Amino acid sequence: MTDKHDEFGLDAYFYAERKATRVPSGDLIARVLADAGAQQMANVPAPAAQPGLFASLWAAIGGWPTAAGMVTATLVGVWIGISPPAPLEQITAEVPGGADDAYLVDLLPAFGDDFVEG
Repeated sequence: MTDKHDEFGLDAYFYAERKATRVPSGDLIARVLADAGAQQMANVPAPAAQPGLFASLWAAIGGWPTAAGMVTATLVGVWIGISPPAPLEQITAEVPGGADDAYLVDLLPAFGDDFVEG
């Protein structure tokens, strides 16, 4: 034993086995390929159905979470429109009613001070 990697003396057996190549028969290869083709055809998924118009729109807006938010906002708007809070009633009574001092409210107080200061 001159080879230090061949500790058990098996290299001669491995070499002999590598030399003896065995080719499978044509019948065996044909059966294996037939089984492989059958398995491939069995595992092909069915084409997915295209979603309809309503399903596409529903997915575009975001589904249930978005629809729930939109319904909530709509109901709050209707509620405030039917029964507005007292401060909102006062503002809406003055603005469209043509009260004389409604247009005198300065929405940007001290805006002109920015131009005056140097």
